[in-house]
Amino acid sequence: MLKMLRYLKPHKYFALFTLFLAAVNNVLTLAFPLLLSNIINDGINRGDLESIKSDGLVLFICCVIAMFISIANSYCSSKVSTGFAGELRADIFNKVEGFSQTDIDKIGVPSLITRTTNDIRQIQDFILMTLRTIISVPIMLVGGTIMAVAMDPGLSLVLLVVLPVIAVIALIVAKKVVPFFDRIQKRVDKLNLIIREKISGIRVIRAFNRTKHEDARFKAANDDLTQMNVKVQRIFAGLIPIITLLAFLLIALLVGVGYVQINRLTDPVEIQNTIGDLQAFIIYLVFVVIALSNAAAMFIMLPRAKISAKRINAVLELESEMEVVAGASVYEGNGVIEFDDVCFSYKTPEGDVAEVLKNVTFKANPGEVTAIIGSTGSGKSTILNLIPRFYDVTSGAVRIDGYDVRQMDFASLYKKLGYIPQQAFLFSGTIADNLRYGKEDATDEELWRALEIAQAKDFVARLPDGLDSIVAQNGTNFSGGQKQRLCIARAIVKKAEFYIFDDSFSALDFATDARLRRALKENLKGASILIVAQRVGTIIDADKIIVLDKGQVAGIGKHEELLESCDVYKDIVTSQLSSQEVSQ
Repeated sequence: MLKMLRYLKPHKYFALFTLFLAAVNNVLTLAFPLLLSNIINDGINRGDLESIKSDGLVLFICCVIAMFISIANSYCSSKVSTGFAGELRADIFNKVEGFSQTDIDKIGVPSLITRTTNDIRQIQDFILMTLRTIISVPIMLVGGTIMAVAMDPGLSLVLLVVLPVIAVIALIVAKKVVPFFDRIQKRVDKLNLIIREKISGIRVIRAFNRTKHEDARFKAANDDLTQMNVKVQRIFAGLIPIITLLAFLLIALLVGVGYVQINRLTDPVEIQNTIGDLQAFIIYLVFVVIALSNAAAMFIMLPRAKISAKRINAVLELESEMEVVAGASVYEGNGVIEFDDVCFSYKTPEGDVAEVLKNVTFKANPGEVTAIIGSTGSGKSTILNLIPRFYDVTSGAVRIDGYDVRQMDFASLYKKLGYIPQQAFLFSGTIADNLRYGKEDATDEELWRALEIAQAKDFVARLPDGLDSIVAQNGTNFSGGQKQRLCIARAIVKKAEFYIFDDSFSALDFATDARLRRALKENLKGASILIVAQRVGTIIDADKIIVLDKGQVAGIGKHEELLESCDVYKDIVTSQLSSQEVSQ
């Protein structure tokens, strides 16, 4: 939790000012019962109108000042806590941006969302409460006790009984609720996971008529979280009523004791003064009880904030498996991609090692189309993910123009890379916004040219707003083929030195596929083009075809060469093309 305090540093002056305001406000609050006692003793009981006016005016001024101070205190404390949360959230976001896919898999996307939102909110609330109570509690506790003792030392002995009782109650409550906090956050993670799956897979759920099943999953997770929160809130719900009951019993007891004391007095003036002092004493005693209650609440909130801080620190302190080398090479070159005896494996959730790639060696040259084909699960997409370092190789090396990608500057690497993912992803905004994602200063002419190469110009031109047409979240207002072509155009606008197509033609019809590949070859002559595909028709004209089988290279060559030398490739071709098409 102490590590989180560094995020308060930019707001230290506001924080100190908040504490100062809280101190002034509490000092004024401690003066209210004393002024009220003077009004009763010197004014009302003695009929001194001038005394009532003067003390009443002072009380009114103090109340107005306290009101404005309280407003300023609320503003400053809120500004500090929200600023703290904003900077912490930004740090987590920036940290996650540098994670490899392996790092993200360790924590899980749903848990990362929870830690960025719910966990930070828990700490923010604790910071807010701390700023408002860390000064108030000791001032009201000590100040209220001193003033109560000054009013009546005998009655003040009651505090010796009440304060320990409240402290014991708070300890019991804390002991019961603290174990629930970690479980609650984990259940929030699980609920986020189910919600994300339901939203992302809504079409699959409906197609398989599994809506009721998914509703049941959500209900089970939601009920589990609800029941856990209800248990905690039930325990909390008992804390305030118990303390309030103790406070009222204490007031009733004091009123009874005061009545006995007043009955024993014979001097009218002394009786009148005792009434005012007793009222002030009761108010001071209530201040003490409230201060102790706030301290108990803060004490109970601390463990929950500590658990959230621990979860956040786990993200901030995670040592990425993707090492960033200090003084990394600035990338310069033409786009030669080389795999040198590359192996890649990962650990399964059960702790076993799953080998994906084994001894993969090949070279993709500028001006050439290099295609990768193989059966499902053979490691095709993994090869592409190793180039931009979404994952790092287990052994061997991936080189760009002779530079090992692990020794390269990320910005330089990504600047020269045009990436079209397997799942076509568009950002909400306009078509122009998406196309300019890799080149912000691209002209409209450049955008239309890229759309033309990507075979997307016709359908974009038919839209009422053309380039300014709205793209819904994740491009849901476009078909799969349209999204793929827009993603390809986005990469072309960037004018990269090498392009990676991860099965980016799968949603296109054969005619569009052929026109697109021809346009790419004609317009991206100086670039290295690396294509992963399932369809033989997509890669049949490639300058170099790499055949993968169970993570190993089964053959490298052109279509005709592989038909003669590679049985794996021949099996793939014959399964997709007729014998006449194969012979052609």
